[in-house]
Amino acid sequence: MRIQIRIVLSLASVCLGALFVHAQDNYEIQVYPSETVPRGVTMIELHNNFTAKGSKKPNDGTLATNHAWHETIEITHGFNDWFETGFYIFTSARHGSGWDFVGTHIRPRFRVPPKWHWPVGVSLSQEIGYVRRKFSADTWSWEIRPIIDKEIKRWYLSFNPAVERALNGPGAKRGFELAPNFKVAYSITKAIDGGLEYYGALGPLSGFDPKREQQHQIFPAIDLNVSPKWEFNFGVGIGMTRSTDHLIFKMIIGRRFTFGRKHVQSQDSGATARCLIIKSTRKVNRCLTNKSTRKEVAGERRSVPRSGGGWQAKVFSFGFFHLVYGSS
Repeated sequence: MRIQIRIVLSLASVCLGALFVHAQDNYEIQVYPSETVPRGVTMIELHNNFTAKGSKKPNDGTLATNHAWHETIEITHGFNDWFETGFYIFTSARHGSGWDFVGTHIRPRFRVPPKWHWPVGVSLSQEIGYVRRKFSADTWSWEIRPIIDKEIKRWYLSFNPAVERALNGPGAKRGFELAPNFKVAYSITKAIDGGLEYYGALGPLSGFDPKREQQHQIFPAIDLNVSPKWEFNFGVGIGMTRSTDHLIFKMIIGRRFTFGRKHVQSQDSGATARCLIIKSTRKVNRCLTNKSTRKEVAGERRSVPRSGGGWQAKVFSFGFFHLVYGSS
């Protein structure tokens, strides 16, 4: 009960602190799942984005986005089953100006733990950081991103109604702005998910911008589930207003690192399950216990028979990845 109260208070404090980011600006184009990185796991992601058709003559003193290549390094570490922190390093390259450092952001995130058994996944992300003036008129910004997602058989839905505010620069006087994102995906096979991602920037909450000044992008995208350790996402973005970059190619490559083995207490029967914990982007990977039930491990469902006693070790293989587990 104390843990639940602490989590609720943490979520509330983040919401209140939001009464202060800016659109993703094509550095990190991603609709977030509600899951956080598990305890002891470090996720390293490389966001690659190329603007094939973007702005050529910005009127705010920033560099043009046309033919700009953005590389972002994201490092996220899980501290427990409901809290993670991510750190971003933004860079940009373009013809004539070479490779530039853009800025950094930090992003703590809380989630509702799975043991609460909510009907949907819920988490809350807070992101604050700095970018150099020649890349954004607003150099300091803060984003609060509620995340709600749900798996329905082979369908996956995620909604991120982000609220952003510039802390420094001409955008600060606009107050809080709404930047909703959502994703709809379908599992075509065990290894391939196909879907659509939407990214918008509607303007201040006090009164949205005219439609022609709003930003709306649609990304047909695929996710490859080739291994529990890896994450692959590819998409092509199409801008639908004059204020939006009209054509963007994006790719996300991520790798999970786990240090040592973890002991997890089963909530089904109280048995101790020993396993190497690896988390998929949105697949629920649980340790197997001695209770006869259906569990999801490495993206596949397996039925585990009851044990007659003693500790049993088993090995589950997925390509080059091997999961060693047991129960007592």
